[in-house]
Amino acid sequence: MKKVGIICEYNPFHNGHKYHIEKIKEMYPDSLIILVMSSSFTQRGDISILNKWEKTEIALNHNVDLVVELPFEFSTQGADIFAKGAISLLKELQTDLIVFGSESNNPGELIDIAKIQLNNKEYNILVKKYLDKGENYPTALSKALKDICGNTISLPNDLLGLSYVKEIIKQNANIEVKTIKRTNDFHNNQLDNEIVSASAIRNNLNNQNLQKYVPDLTYKYLKSKERNNNYFLFLKYKIITEQEQIKIYQTVDEGIHNRILKYIEQVNSLDELIKKIKTKRYTYNKLNRMFTHILCNFTKEDAKNIDIKYIRVLGFNKSGIKHLNKIKKSLSIPIITNIKKEYNQLLKREIAIDKIYSLITNDKNNNYKNNPIKLD
Repeated sequence: MKKVGIICEYNPFHNGHKYHIEKIKEMYPDSLIILVMSSSFTQRGDISILNKWEKTEIALNHNVDLVVELPFEFSTQGADIFAKGAISLLKELQTDLIVFGSESNNPGELIDIAKIQLNNKEYNILVKKYLDKGENYPTALSKALKDICGNTISLPNDLLGLSYVKEIIKQNANIEVKTIKRTNDFHNNQLDNEIVSASAIRNNLNNQNLQKYVPDLTYKYLKSKERNNNYFLFLKYKIITEQEQIKIYQTVDEGIHNRILKYIEQVNSLDELIKKIKTKRYTYNKLNRMFTHILCNFTKEDAKNIDIKYIRVLGFNKSGIKHLNKIKKSLSIPIITNIKKEYNQLLKREIAIDKIYSLITNDKNNNYKNNPIKLD
């Protein structure tokens, strides 16, 4: 039986995600699907529309066998760190291969490019040159690659997939790479097909009937949700009271804090603040992640030498628990299925993140003490 890994956010789970899983089942009919999922906050720095228990239930009802949580310190960072945490978990869980959406749908090309990025010294020199010219990190990577081999990777799923491939190589993980052709534009915010982007669904959450674009269980939970606007008030209070102290937080780079402090009292929304402080070097997602780190007290010191120290199980079916029981004696880190006192220190940050998420979303069902969801 092939153990297939999916790395996801499901913000929210939509018809494209359903299609992804169905294609995996076509390719590997007897496979066990293991999901590594970011929970309360995402790689773009967004608040998850659905809480992690709702997302887990939806995944289990769509042929996923095991759901584990990608910790906050990985899930809210750039692609390479995001990939480091996710691949570490899949490696620990003895996954045979990963399958991800890709615009190019060419895993061999991604592997070749990953080797250039990891092993070519001239490439790293060129990246630094473009960064010094004021380019943002993704653009610097793309331009350096173009200079080295005449090729480039610029579309979001390929970029993230490239980070997965690099991490598999770096960790010497015995994980095969497969791709599925991306069927829609990641940046398209239009509801113009049955398979649309998660961004389109989020942006139309309050003013559209979304039933056509998501499975029934997702729609059931989305009906009670609104695009949350409480985040900014908490963030603004924190920045105003801490002032220069915000420099300690992860991704608050030298100088950007001055721009934040200059404009924070003049604006009334996160988007407005980002527009005021944004420069060529800072992508929208990077700034969004930075504000999530400020909100959640995630410091540069916290971000040093982070590693996966546990496997937090959010849900499973019979096949999923059977796999966990089979491998648990060979694992190098603990499996956490319920919150015992001995795990409090390991889960200290994630417990705090769950409480912050519940505070800003007023979600009383997002309890960090919940046991994993079991699907018979």
